[in-house]
Amino acid sequence: MERVEWYLEYENLKNRPGLLGEIASLLGMLSINIITINGVENSRRGMLLLSKYDENIMRLKSILSTMDAIKVHKIRKPKLRDKMAVRHGKYIHTDSDDRKTIRFVRDELGLLVDFMAELYKVEGHKLIGIRGMPRVGKTESIVAASVSANKRWLFVSSTMIKQTVRKSLIEGEYNPDNIYIIDGVVSKRKANEQHWQLIREIMQLPTIKVVEHPDIFVQSTEYSLDDFDYIIELRTDENEEITYETVEKQDFHQQDGFSMF
Repeated sequence: MERVEWYLEYENLKNRPGLLGEIASLLGMLSINIITINGVENSRRGMLLLSKYDENIMRLKSILSTMDAIKVHKIRKPKLRDKMAVRHGKYIHTDSDDRKTIRFVRDELGLLVDFMAELYKVEGHKLIGIRGMPRVGKTESIVAASVSANKRWLFVSSTMIKQTVRKSLIEGEYNPDNIYIIDGVVSKRKANEQHWQLIREIMQLPTIKVVEHPDIFVQSTEYSLDDFDYIIELRTDENEEITYETVEKQDFHQQDGFSMF
């Protein structure tokens, strides 16, 4: 029988010596292996576990519930957010009103890149939007995640090197492993009908599309924010406001060169 991954997260109510050893011994007696362990947030510890039998996980849950030194918060099949928490020691935070909107600050670029790389590794269509002020690290994070996921990235519109707006792709650029990057501001300001036709074509491909400034992008297309699987917000700090008037002016004028091909 194949071993199955589980995620355990508990809070230390009484952080006494030997507590972790007791829990590890209990896991051993139940033939449950620890893959990874790390502190997460607010005195919590997260573990990725492997178990052949679901019954042993249920026994673990029952026994842990009797221990007054800890409080179990989660025992479940691991979600991507759980794996990121164990790897990086902190949780990815979602918007309280919109669970598909995920927030990062610049100090968490490593966590952001790792998270996006995991999204890239999943085959099939995925549409990701990323909001943020100029020079906060949006494009760099998209590209770094592509490298981490061993994917090729293609700029459909961008200001990374110079103002670029593509109106066609060559044969080798149609590949389900490619990451297509679209800058909503550049496309809106400089695109012609050939560019928009290319975007419609790309949007139908079973691959990853990443759109910088998705709110601007949907103003010029038939797509809406509901079509996005994830919206990522990247700020310099938690209190920074993402202002689209400033974004349009600064992102558009930050490079002097322009290329359409």
